[in-house]
Amino acid sequence: MKYISLLGSTGSIGTQTLDVIRTNPDFFRLTALSCGTNIELAIQQIQEFQPALVSVQREEDVDLIKKEVPASVTVISGEDGLMEVACHQDADILVNAVIGSVGLKPTLAAIKAGRDIAIANKETLVTAGHIVTTEANKHGVSLIPVDSEHSAIFQALNGEDPKTIERLIVTASGGSFRDQTRDELHGVTVEQALAHPNWSMGAKITIDSATMMNKGLEVIEAHWLFGIPYDQIDVLMHRESIIHSMIEFVDKSVMAQLGTADMRVPIQYALTYPNRLAREKGERLNLWEMEKLHFNKLDMDRYRCMKFAYEAGRSAGTMPTVLNAANEAAVAAFLNQQISFLEIEDLIEHSLNRHERIHSPSLEEIIHADEETRQFVQSKL
Repeated sequence: MKYISLLGSTGSIGTQTLDVIRTNPDFFRLTALSCGTNIELAIQQIQEFQPALVSVQREEDVDLIKKEVPASVTVISGEDGLMEVACHQDADILVNAVIGSVGLKPTLAAIKAGRDIAIANKETLVTAGHIVTTEANKHGVSLIPVDSEHSAIFQALNGEDPKTIERLIVTASGGSFRDQTRDELHGVTVEQALAHPNWSMGAKITIDSATMMNKGLEVIEAHWLFGIPYDQIDVLMHRESIIHSMIEFVDKSVMAQLGTADMRVPIQYALTYPNRLAREKGERLNLWEMEKLHFNKLDMDRYRCMKFAYEAGRSAGTMPTVLNAANEAAVAAFLNQQISFLEIEDLIEHSLNRHERIHSPSLEEIIHADEETRQFVQSKL
């Protein structure tokens, strides 16, 4: 039996994590969870899984939840609540499925408490990859990727010497507007941007997929997870999302991990690693049904956010922090219909150009750069 704490239970990855737990009751037990503002769904989850500890985002929701769940469930709130869930004494592994840099502090706390991390919160590594990886190594903690692309690389590396990697090839669907030119992006709506052709994800990640910032953040994440220089990480357009990523080795052989667009597969693998657990349900990949698989070289001029991500990653220091914070603030503004779709890129570019990089930032300096960038973006709305 593996005991699991979960940050972000009501989001896309969170609900699918609970589905994995639900279908494997003899192998997994939920011991703690955190949720945001979807209280109705959170109450249903708590009633079903009965974790020992629950943290909610807003303090005013604590009493509301207490009235609806068993008395044995402790309910707390806020950032301190996130930290307690992340470090719950009975948990073997933390699934970090929150969206945004809010996942950084609880991840570091869990690492110091000796918990392995199944990480779906890419912003944690983008914002403070040098700190997170150093702490994980120091405390002997495993960072197990949940993103389908990084899970693919992680799986393809099993039994291989990382020193034999020539390059990582991260695949990208191209998002909601992959068939449109830049000129056709003027005036696109929030609803159009949220219509992803392959994956069912949360709003923020779906917009990131449309701008390709999601893939840019994944490049930075891959750099920290696998210790590979940016010049050896390529992005390949692959509209079917069947090949989730590939590794080219020094002998020019290429290993790929394939599968259907089902996030429960990499979630379950992260929870069972280094073992595999049978999935009784789930779509089988029948390649003969695909007919064709398409691949295209990435156009950096078409997807400017990819260019920003590579530049910020190579610059290092606080630049990836600014990249992520500006993107989060700009995407929120777009979802609130305060800016146009292409203005997301403009706000990110302005934020990066004005920032004076700190080469080796402390956690406090990272937090300050994050907050200051968000304030700058707000001032431009």
